[in-house]
Formats: sequence, C-alpha cells, structure tokens
Amino acid sequence: MSRTPSTELQIRPLSAGLGAEIDGVDLAGEVDDATFARIQQAWRDHLVLLFRGQHLTHEQHIRFSARFGELDDHAAIPNFRLPDHPEILPVTNQEISGRKQPVGRQWHSDLSTTLRPARASLLRCEVIPPVGGDTMFTNMYMAWDTLSDTMKGIIEPLHAVHDMGAARHNRQRDPAELAAARKRNPPIAHPMVRVHPETGRKALYVSEMTTTGIVGLTEDEARPLLEFLYRHCVQPEFTYRHRWEVGDLIAWDNRCTMHLALSDYDIEVPRKLYRTTLLGEPSGRLVEEPA
Repeated sequence: MSRTPSTELQIRPLSAGLGAEIDGVDLAGEVDDATFARIQQAWRDHLVLLFRGQHLTHEQHIRFSARFGELDDHAAIPNFRLPDHPEILPVTNQEISGRKQPVGRQWHSDLSTTLRPARASLLRCEVIPPVGGDTMFTNMYMAWDTLSDTMKGIIEPLHAVHDMGAARHNRQRDPAELAAARKRNPPIAHPMVRVHPETGRKALYVSEMTTTGIVGLTEDEARPLLEFLYRHCVQPEFTYRHRWEVGDLIAWDNRCTMHLALSDYDIEVPRKLYRTTLLGEPSGRLVEEPA
C-alpha cells in the first residue's frame, strides 16, 4: 500500500567504520514505501542507523520495527520482556519486576545463544544520564576483511560455542535462575564466519560476552585465538561511539555488527531504553555436552 511521501530524506555518515544518521522522516507516522526502501538500502550500506527526535510509544516502535520483518517475542529471556508488549525488551540499569536488567557491558551480538540469533535490533532512548551511558558499535565485515588470508583459512571452517550459562555477565546470577535460563537456551555452536543473506558479504561472528569456546579445540587452544579476535574486532577504525539523546532510535544489523553499553556513568542514575528485535534466520546447532 502506498503512503504519503515524507519530507526529503537525508543520510549522513556517522563514522568511517559504520553508521549513518537519517533525517527527514517521522517514524511515529506512516512512512511511504519509497522512503522506507531508501531506509532499507541505507541500513544495508551503513549497518547502523540513527534517527533523532523520535518520541515513540511502544505501539509505534513495534509498528515501525515490524515493517522490516517478523519480531522476536523474547521468549528466550521471558523475565525481562514487557508483559503487555513481549516484542519490547527494556534495556535499563533499574529494577523491573524486582530484578536488575542486563545492560550488555561486553561486546556482543544480540541473542547469539539461540538457534535464531537476532537479525537486527531497534533501540529507543527515553531516559539517559546527564553524563555517559554511551553505546559503541563495531563493523564485523571490516573485522573479517582485514584478517590475513592465512588467518581466514584457519577460522572459516570453525564453529564457536555461545553459552548463556558460562557467559561472563551471568556468572554472578542466582544458580537456580541461571540453570533455568540455560535449560531454555542450551549451548549453541555458530559458524565463526557468517555470510550475510542480503549483501553476500562475510562477517566474523564471535562475541566477547557469550562465546566460550571453539568446537574441536581445547580451552587452551581456543582461548588465545578468541582473545586475538576480540581485540581485532574492536579496533578504533572499525567502530562508532554513540552519545544518546532522549528521542534517539538506533537500528543495527546483528549479523554484521557487535555492540556494547559502556559503564561510563553513575549506575545509580537512571538509564532507560526500549528494544525491539527482528527474528533472525536459523543458524547453528545444539552442542552436545558430556553426560
């Protein structure tokens, strides 16, 4: 269905590595098809999109996100989604339903501990500390492209284990709660190099937050390789650091980026954002653990 055209769209790169700001569109209204097609192409080109001044309701946020594809209902992390809007995941340092929320303080790609890891995420800002609370993004196409041919040959056939239970950010959680979470999300082996289904480009797929090993390698063999890749993936020339403003909406493609929330602010000061997640393509396999 055709919609009334928006004002002229403007696209401005945010960094040399990735990211673009989109101006001239009101996401609370009906975005016409031609404008939406330009947004989709800009997303493929720049990996991360920023929309300023978008004061959306949950319903408007869900409606715009759903134009890109099927939304995840966050069943993998049911204790953290909004009860009335399961498509919405609060991203906050405050307590909701008596529990602190995860804030992603290690580099990661969303929901990599599932068999349908997130295709993309759209995060909007409602409350931000006066200082800090930034989010960083990195370009995993560039991380792959800049490896030596020899290193590419080593890692391309490999699969990395993504394990919610052994992830660094979960080690302090209540053991019973962690066991239940791990039952819903057992360890998954994903290819360390994924081919983007829309662009055909290769991207590294490892996560400092959730990758715990490499299939077929011992821990002593895997650790130095993973630590090298973690450092390599986040070189400054690959990254963009976003300083949030209330009303920002940022969309990123999890298949070719990683991100982290910096702990560069007073954690007693509220920080509240809301995320929708596009359901990803099937990927990986369950890891058989010793009995």
